[in-house]
Amino acid sequence: MPRGVYLLTGRLLLNQINDILHIMETQAKTTAKDFFINLGAMLALYTTVANLVNLLFRVINTAYPKINEGYMGFIWSSISISWPVAAIIVFFPIFILLMWLLEQDYKQFPDKQYASMHKWFACISLFIFGAVIAGDLLTVLYYFIDGRELTTGFFLKVLVLLVIAGGVFSYYLYDVTGRLTGNLRKIYRVVALVIVLGSIIWGFNILGSPRTQQLKKYDQQRVDQLSEISRQVDYFYEDKGYLPQTLAELSEGSYQGQEWVDPQTKRLYEYVKTNDLAYLLCAEFNKESDKENAQSYYDYYGYEDTNWTHPAGRYCFTKTINKNLYQPSDVYPPTVPMPVVY
Repeated sequence: MPRGVYLLTGRLLLNQINDILHIMETQAKTTAKDFFINLGAMLALYTTVANLVNLLFRVINTAYPKINEGYMGFIWSSISISWPVAAIIVFFPIFILLMWLLEQDYKQFPDKQYASMHKWFACISLFIFGAVIAGDLLTVLYYFIDGRELTTGFFLKVLVLLVIAGGVFSYYLYDVTGRLTGNLRKIYRVVALVIVLGSIIWGFNILGSPRTQQLKKYDQQRVDQLSEISRQVDYFYEDKGYLPQTLAELSEGSYQGQEWVDPQTKRLYEYVKTNDLAYLLCAEFNKESDKENAQSYYDYYGYEDTNWTHPAGRYCFTKTINKNLYQPSDVYPPTVPMPVVY
């Protein structure tokens, strides 16, 4: 054979060997560190997305409350945004940092972006967020066909899921198809940052700043404690047949045995007996009551059905003993002993 053919064949073989060695070198650099960075980025993404949706849903529930949403719906919508905001503040920067580390690694070793491990993580995310989009659209279609009320709050929740899941889905779709450039990554990061910051700001605007949340929690504790005092007064009347003259008299018995003090001011609550069956319970409130602090702990679990609505400032609740529910013990007929059967 001519010498040129040997040279050409040798060059082709050498190129193939170089390609194989390059692939082996790249695969050798796909270490446990790469696995855990990819896994950490995916978990941080899922945690951020879940808490972002949670945050926006709670804000929407407050801004657009559902009429007659029921007992459990009331409890869910009244939960504060503290946890989702805290989770987003922690996990979103972690996600950005890990993705930046991956991007720097891809610049040095471009073939890593097409490694099977990276493809697996990307395909898993495509599947999960594609399923969320499909479920979102299915819910809208079901509500429409079933004739259910399509409220503003419902449409906003659908839009939230569609935008967030659609954004993540499109990102990984670009990634899997090899069209995710460095500039496109930066655009996605900026858009994600705008959405996260905008959601947190909107949440604080609707539900109040951390200081406002703290003041509301003080008011909620006051309502819970006043509700407990009211229950103990009812038990006192049922046991004694009359109302206590003071809270000190209530505490002296077997009725909690403690001083009832305001959690913020550390002053005793005001209790005033107005007649044989009625009394006043007074406290100083930070904020006007809303859905978060118009009911007590015992209302949530069905122990009471009392309206604890109050304005800001000092306010007194008028309470009356229900004689149909709480009768003095001496009113009940004597117990007749049952005959013993041998």
